[in-house]
Amino acid sequence: GSTLIAVGLGVAAAGFAGRYAFHLWKPLGQAITQTARKFPSTAFSSHYYKGGFEQKMTKREASLILGISPTSAKSKVREAHRRIMVLNHPDK
Repeated sequence: GSTLIAVGLGVAAAGFAGRYAFHLWKPLGQAITQTARKFPSTAFSSHYYKGGFEQKMTKREASLILGISPTSAKSKVREAHRRIMVLNHPDK
């Protein structure tokens, strides 16, 4: 007897909780959407350099494109270059 009552109360509580959550979902979704719109679009985009290019590429600009420090070792430059070339290869 008491087990059946406990199960019934549990089902009722779950129903009320579901109803409450359903009513909260719409305003919560709107709040999340509004918050996401406040972030700059670059916050969610790739970390690669998308700036304008100068007439002649500088070491600074090359390092921005590769995503490395301008003072990086040659091995780091080669590694970054290879990574980008593999990512952008047309036969990929």
